[in-house]
Amino acid sequence: MTAPTGEVYRIDWLPGTDILHGTCHCGREHTSQDPIEMWEWMLAHPRGHALDEPQGNSS
Repeated sequence: MTAPTGEVYRIDWLPGTDILHGTCHCGREHTSQDPIEMWEWMLAHPRGHALDEPQGNSS
């Protein structure tokens, strides 16, 4: 998906699993089984995933 401002958001399905792997336009990554939670995480940028915070997955 490309936002009107040109940011690119990417969600990939990990084959053989129920896991989605998302990459925000800022470079942060996240995994989740819930597509709604994934989009909420991405669209809330930068809340919840600032570049200076340690990366973690909330599966």
